[in-house]
Amino acid sequence: MRVYLAGPDVFLPDPFARVAALKEICARHGLLGVSPLDALAGEPAAWSALPEAHRIAQRNEAHIRTCQALIANLTPFRSSSADAGTVLEVGFARALGLPVFAWSNDARPFTERTRAFLGAAARRGADGLRDAEGLLVEDFSLADNLMIEGAVLASGGTLTLGDVPESARWQDFGAFARAVGALARLS
Repeated sequence: MRVYLAGPDVFLPDPFARVAALKEICARHGLLGVSPLDALAGEPAAWSALPEAHRIAQRNEAHIRTCQALIANLTPFRSSSADAGTVLEVGFARALGLPVFAWSNDARPFTERTRAFLGAAARRGADGLRDAEGLLVEDFSLADNLMIEGAVLASGGTLTLGDVPESARWQDFGAFARAVGALARLS
């Protein structure tokens, strides 16, 4: 089974070594990991005229279309929520009818992470937590935004949370390995 590996992993130091480690875990479970960094066989020649950013977006969508499932790293990235590009890939896979399995190395609920991210700007009101602009912060005791977790679960996938120290959140593969195992058991 081909599995697209979505996540901000491509932005981390030494992304090729990181992707190789993720692919190795997939292989141990009989799955073929497909990375956004992989070359795309048969890439249309017309794409060479596109700006690099658009080529990357087209290539990632094409990779997802060649897969039978998606595993997304939802570890908060540069905010209290998952990487925006990863979230788009989750939605894209969900729209294609693919099972989506997700993992995060931050087990704190989304609201708690958002409160910490906002710091002094977070204000508790009668109707819940609000930010500095007075905007309500979603509070459903979920791991991330309700649409993300909802898409994962509605697809037949699972969300695996790892509770690791912040210093290890980009090095620990335990939650990823458990997500891969959950997918492998269904295939």
